[in-house]
Amino acid sequence: MFDDRLPTHLWIQAHIRTCSIEGTPATVMHKGERMSGMLLLKLNQLDLGCRVLTQMRDIDGKLGWMPALKGELVAEPEADEYIARAVKRDPDLWVVEIESRDGSHPFEGKLL
Repeated sequence: MFDDRLPTHLWIQAHIRTCSIEGTPATVMHKGERMSGMLLLKLNQLDLGCRVLTQMRDIDGKLGWMPALKGELVAEPEADEYIARAVKRDPDLWVVEIESRDGSHPFEGKLL
C-alpha cells in the first residue's frame, strides 16, 4: 500500500516553523521515530494549566486528536507525568509543547 504522508519529522518541523513565524513558543520535548512516529501535543495555557492531545487517525485515515486526562486542563506537573508514562510505553512517540493561552495549535485534524 502506498502512503503519501510526509515523514513525521518534516511534518512536525513545518508546524514548529509556523509557530515561530506566528510568535507562538513551540518546543520539541521528545523526538520519536523520524518517519512514522505519532505525536502527542502538550498545550500549555500558562496560568490556566495544560491540555494534552494524542494524535489519532480515524477509520478513513484522517488525522484527529484524542484528548488525554479527560480533556481537562491540569497542572503542568500532572501533564508532564502523563507524557513521561506515554513516552515510556512508546519511545517512538514525538512530544511537542506549544504555549497558547487559548489552547490553539497549528496541527491539522479535528478533536475526536
